[in-house]
Amino acid sequence: MARDTRAKSADLLTVWQVLDELGGISRRTFYRWRELRIAPACIQLPNGELRVRRDVLNDWLAERAEGAAS
Repeated sequence: MARDTRAKSADLLTVWQVLDELGGISRRTFYRWRELRIAPACIQLPNGELRVRRDVLNDWLAERAEGAAS
């Protein structure tokens, strides 16, 4: 069971999957956030495509939750 948990937390999401998870924000907005260094950390693959680890996205969202401790 621990292996399944690790595998899920290490899932790599495409930019399109991240946009969908964020409620359908535009691709342009996501790349603007990257320019401003406020987007979740990405992994750039050798072919230039970006991926976001599931656990990184979850942590990034938790940090932005209303009422989150600063």
